[in-house]
Amino acid sequence: MPVGQEKEKSIAEKREIALKRAAELKSQIKPYLQAREKIPDGFSKWEEIQKRQAAIKKFFQADENEWQDWHWQLKHRITESETLVKILHLSQEEAAIIDKVGAKYRWASSPYYLSLIDPDDSCCPVKKMCIPSKEEILDENGKEDPMAEEYTSPAPAVTRRYPDRLIIKVTNQCAMYCRHCQRRRLIGEVDRVTPRRQLEQALEYVKKNEEIRDVLLTGGDALMLNNDLLDWLLTELDKIGHVEIKRLGTRTLVTMPMRITDALCRVLEKHWPLYINTHFNHPLEITPAVKEAARKLTRTGVALGNQAVLLAGINNDEHVMKKLNQMLLKCMIRPYYLFHAKAVKGTNHFRTRVEEGIYLMEKLRGYTSGLAIPTYIVNAPDGYGKTPLLPQYLVSSSADKVVLRTWENRIIEYRNDEDIQ
Repeated sequence: MPVGQEKEKSIAEKREIALKRAAELKSQIKPYLQAREKIPDGFSKWEEIQKRQAAIKKFFQADENEWQDWHWQLKHRITESETLVKILHLSQEEAAIIDKVGAKYRWASSPYYLSLIDPDDSCCPVKKMCIPSKEEILDENGKEDPMAEEYTSPAPAVTRRYPDRLIIKVTNQCAMYCRHCQRRRLIGEVDRVTPRRQLEQALEYVKKNEEIRDVLLTGGDALMLNNDLLDWLLTELDKIGHVEIKRLGTRTLVTMPMRITDALCRVLEKHWPLYINTHFNHPLEITPAVKEAARKLTRTGVALGNQAVLLAGINNDEHVMKKLNQMLLKCMIRPYYLFHAKAVKGTNHFRTRVEEGIYLMEKLRGYTSGLAIPTYIVNAPDGYGKTPLLPQYLVSSSADKVVLRTWENRIIEYRNDEDIQ
């Protein structure tokens, strides 16, 4: 047989093997493709959400310009069960529960975030994250401060758990108070910005500790600060030579995307390198309004990351988590962390077993882009920091080889010779 024909046959055989492998991979993604269509998200439900927004605007007698004004959204946060009853068509029994929980744990929601709730879905994930439930006051297992933040605060407003970075808590205010909030003890009854003197003391601590190269402004929500104060804080950090990067912790992209104004972007683009970590937990929270806000931020050079929390009944599902992370990437938001829910008092109904988180990580690795895979984190109690957890892929090791388990559960040997340099 001529050499050319022999080579052509070899290529054909390789192609046949490749086609079989492609069919195998296609069969593995099929369950997700089927499940994906049944998972609600903010794009597929946008028309319904807009109808609910129109009803809320009518209730408040607001026009579109007011709706798009974050100051209006903040001023008109819903904080009373009577208003919820009218907007979400809740029963008086539900209202009574909300009032009872609200007497112990503060709650509030921006009109925008409330519009994401499907009033006809008793299991709506946005509702679970937003509206108080009786489980909050039945929980006697958690702690007010499981992270021992009060014992890791070497200066006013500062939390320090690591050698080279720290947090400055700049406000206790949020556009919406998550029912799983780790700092619900700090919310209080009054919104307040951290006093200027305390912020100055926090900055002075950073100046005196030259090993601090990374400062996170959070709260509360860092973007609840007005532009001038935020600009001042970032400028003061820019003046500290050993501070290499700044970060902002915010959920406003989720709960009030109109906060991302052109004026804010002009402030942020002055302070490169700057990172924003946000907090999406379910695909329903990702809407066209979110995408536009993220587009504005990325144009300033800000890098966007997401810190989700693993929450029972909301995202402890392999398909929901995959869809969430893939949709985030479409908005140029990189999945960064998946936090195991902390043992905060009043939030036990959201907690899962650690094994569930490891299972979800196993169902992401190999089944979607590496960019769509966050690091699964368990925060060590008493402020001892983040501990990453992964499925076990190393089966055994010796001087000349390691045995690995692949994402498909194939067991393979990999050379690990002593003479490898």
